[in-house]
Amino acid sequence: MIIVVLVLFISKGHEGPVMGMACHASGGLLATAGADRKVLVWDVDGGFCTHYFKGHKGVVSSVLFHPDTNKNILLSGSDDATVRVWDLMAKNTEKKCLAILEKHFSAVTSIALSEDGWNLFSAGRDKVVNLWDLHDYSCKTTVATYEVLEAVTTVSSGTPFASFVASLDQKKSKKKESDSQATYFITVGERGVVRIWKSEGSICLYEQKSSDITVSSDDEESKRGFTAAAMLPSDHGLLCVTADQQFFFYSVVENVEESELVLSKRLVGYNEEIADMKFLGDEEQFLAVATNLEEVRVYDVATMSCSYVLAGHKEVILSLDTCVSSSGNVLIVTGSKDKTVRLWNATSKSCIGVGTGHNGDVLAVAFAKKSFSFFVSGSGDRTLKVWSLDGISEDSEEPINLKTRSVVAAHDKDINSVAVARNDSLVCTGSEDRTASIWRLPDLVHVVTLKGHKRRIFSVEFSTVDQCVMTASGDKTVKIWAISDGSCLKTFEGHTSSVLRASFITEGTQFVSCGADGLLKLWNVNTSECIATYDQHEDKVWALAVGKKTEMIATGGGDAVINLWHDSTASDKEDEFRKEEEAILRGQELENAVLDAEYTKAIRLAFELRRPHKVFELFAGLCRKRESDEQIVKALQGLEKEEFRLLFEYVREWNTKPKLCHIAQFVLYQTFNILPPTEIVQVKGIGELLEGLIPYSQRHFNRIDRFVRSSFLLDYTLGEMSVIDPETETEYPKDKKKKEKEVIAAVSAMEQDTEELNKETPSRKRKSQKSKDKSNKKRLIAEAQGSVIAV
Repeated sequence: MIIVVLVLFISKGHEGPVMGMACHASGGLLATAGADRKVLVWDVDGGFCTHYFKGHKGVVSSVLFHPDTNKNILLSGSDDATVRVWDLMAKNTEKKCLAILEKHFSAVTSIALSEDGWNLFSAGRDKVVNLWDLHDYSCKTTVATYEVLEAVTTVSSGTPFASFVASLDQKKSKKKESDSQATYFITVGERGVVRIWKSEGSICLYEQKSSDITVSSDDEESKRGFTAAAMLPSDHGLLCVTADQQFFFYSVVENVEESELVLSKRLVGYNEEIADMKFLGDEEQFLAVATNLEEVRVYDVATMSCSYVLAGHKEVILSLDTCVSSSGNVLIVTGSKDKTVRLWNATSKSCIGVGTGHNGDVLAVAFAKKSFSFFVSGSGDRTLKVWSLDGISEDSEEPINLKTRSVVAAHDKDINSVAVARNDSLVCTGSEDRTASIWRLPDLVHVVTLKGHKRRIFSVEFSTVDQCVMTASGDKTVKIWAISDGSCLKTFEGHTSSVLRASFITEGTQFVSCGADGLLKLWNVNTSECIATYDQHEDKVWALAVGKKTEMIATGGGDAVINLWHDSTASDKEDEFRKEEEAILRGQELENAVLDAEYTKAIRLAFELRRPHKVFELFAGLCRKRESDEQIVKALQGLEKEEFRLLFEYVREWNTKPKLCHIAQFVLYQTFNILPPTEIVQVKGIGELLEGLIPYSQRHFNRIDRFVRSSFLLDYTLGEMSVIDPETETEYPKDKKKKEKEVIAAVSAMEQDTEELNKETPSRKRKSQKSKDKSNKKRLIAEAQGSVIAV
C-alpha cells in the first residue's frame, strides 16, 4: 500500500524528490518532505492529499508527527536552518505554522522528540544539537558535538539500551542512581561513530573508539560516515545507515564486568561489480567476496549478512584465494590494482603479510593445494611469481614483507588466471595472448604450452582426478587438455558469449561454467553434453566459487548479485522415490476398492493418480450394472472442481473414439444433470473443452439417427417376408411407387452409414468390406423389389 502511495506522491504531489517520510501514530496519515520546499500530508487509505504546508525556503530534509495522537502537530526541518511546527487542525492558512525555530546556522538534517513529547531535538550540519521546549517553543540548551551530524534519535525507557545508558550515566556522574529527569539521545555523523549524550549538562556518556565503516582511500570522505539512524522497536537495538547502502545493527551485550555496544549484524545493500569470490574454512560457512572496492567482504552463507571486512589495499581488489593452514587458521590472499598482494588471517581479521614487486595489476592469485607453504600470483606485467610463506607468523599483529621464491616472464600479454595442481608440482597460467602454459614448481620450468583458443583465456583449473587441465576462453568455448603432450582432448560449446569461469565438481565427472551471457551451465565431462542451463544474472558472471566439502556453488558478476546454488540431485531422487512409493500404495488401494465394489472411492483414487484409462474402465463397469445411474451420480458428487475439469478433459478424449463415445456421452449426461450451469461455467477452461466436445457429439448423434432410420427398412423387409408378425393388420399400399421410394430412401441411408463405417475401418479391411456391402445391397434390393411386386 505504501508503495502505491509513493507513486502518487511523485506523480501528483511533489515536483521533485521526496527527502523524508513520517507515519502518524494512528496509521492513517503519511507526511512527506520534498526537495520542492513543500510538506504534504496524505491519507493512506484514500491516496489523496489532506494538508499542504508551504513556507520553508530550502529543501525539507526531515518531517515528524507528534507521538500523541491528541496533539495534531507536525514538525519539519529544512536546509534553511529552521524547524517549523505545523497545526494539522488549523482552517486558516495563515495560522497553519505555529512556530519557526531559528537557532541553527546550517541545514537541519534530523529531528527527534523525547518520550514525553515536550522536548524536541534538532541536529544540523553546524555541529550542534539544539534542545527545544514545545510548551513555549524556546531553546533550552545547545550541545556542541564538533561533528557534522546527519541523525539524532532519543533513547526510550525500559529497553536494554536505556539500562546501558543509565549505567554509563552512573559511572560518569559517580552517583548510585541515575537522574530520572534526564533525557538521553544518540548522534551519528561524518565520523562514522555512535555517540550517546545526556541533555542535562551536555555530557557525552559514550563514544565508539573507532568507526566500523572501512574506507581505505582518502578521497572517499563522503562514504566514511553515517547518513541516518533510528532506534528499532522490540528491543532490536540501533540501526545506522551509510552512504554506500550498508546497514549496521548495534545491540547491547551484557558481560560479567560491564555491558558493551557491539555491531551485531551488517547488511550490504549494494555490492557493486563482483570480481572474485571463494568459500572460507573447513565447514565453508563463510564466503569471501572481492567487489569493486578496496576491501574484502566476508559473508555468512546462512544469513548472507556481512560478518566483517578486511581493509588495507589502496586500490580495487581484483582476485583472491583461501586456504586452511596446518595450524588451523583460515588464510586469504588478495591481489589488487595497487600492484601488491596481501596475506590475511581471517581468524584474527588482520593482515599478516604484504608482497610488492609486480609492475602491473595483480589479476590472479592461488594458494598451494597440499603443503600451503606458498602461493602464486599472475600480473598485468606478464610475470608469474611464487611467494614463500615460510617463517611467517600467522598471529602477527603487523604485516611483514613477503619474499618470492622464483619469477618468470610467462606470457606475451597479461596473465588472467593461475591454478596450482593438487600435488603442488605444477602451476598453469592463462593469458590474454590466447595461450595457457604449464610450469613445474618450484623453479617455474616450462613444461608445455596449450594452443588452440582463438581469443584470450579467462580461467584455468587442474582436474582433481585426471592428468588434464581445463581452460575457459573468450571464444565461447571450454577446452580440456592433456598435460603430457598439450593436446586438446575435448571442446565444449554452448555459451553465446565469452566464458569467464569454469570449475570441476563431483570429483571431476562434471564441471560448471559461467560467462558474459549471464548463464551458468552444468556439463558432463564424459558425454560432452550440457546437462542444464541456469539464468539468474542480468549481467556478466565474473566470479565462480565451488565448495570442496558442501559442493555449494556461488556466482557473482556485474549485476552486483550473489547467487548460491545447491546440488539437488540426491533430494530430487529421494522425492522421486517417495512419489513412486506413494503411487504404488495408492495404486494398491485403488485395486482393493475395485475388488470391494467401492466405485466412489475407486474413481476418486483414479483421479488422484491421473489414470484416465482406469477412470474409463470404472465408468464402463458402472454402465453395465442395473442401478448404474445412482452409483454414477454418487461417484460424481464426490469430485472436486479440479477433478471435474480433469473429467471433462478425459470425456473429450473418449468422445473422439467411436468405441468409447457411448460411455463418454453417458458420463457427460449424468454430469450435466448434477452440476448447475453456474458451476459448469466456473470450471477452468470449460470453453475450450466444450469446443472439443460439441462437434464429435453432433457427429455421433447424426450417425445414430441414420441407424434408427435404417432399422425401419429391416423391420419392413422382415415384416413383408412374414418372418415377424406385424403388430397390426397388414395394410397394403395403395401406391406401388410410394413403397418403392421408401425402400430406395432406406437403402441410400444405409449407403451413407456404410461410407461412415469405411472411414473408421482400417485400409486393409476396406476393400473386402466394400465387396460385402455391394453384395448385401443387391440382395436386399432384390428381395425388397420382389416383396413389392408380390404385394
